[in-house]
Amino acid sequence: MAMGSVYNVIELIGSSPTSWEQATANAIGEAARMYHDLRVAEVVEMDVLIENGAVLAYRSKVRLSYKQTVTEG
Repeated sequence: MAMGSVYNVIELIGSSPTSWEQATANAIGEAARMYHDLRVAEVVEMDVLIENGAVLAYRSKVRLSYKQTVTEG
């Protein structure tokens, strides 16, 4: 049997009170707890949560891929 590769893609939204970079890192960190062999992270959208004219949280929508090994039959 030949081995092939499949890459699954998920989207997560990370948040942080300090920066988009930290929001992205939070999303990746959480994904790493649930998925193995993360490969690529792409930030597809960034926004901020605002209350009373002040930024409460930075949010990053992150598209992540992870590798899954499959057996062809």
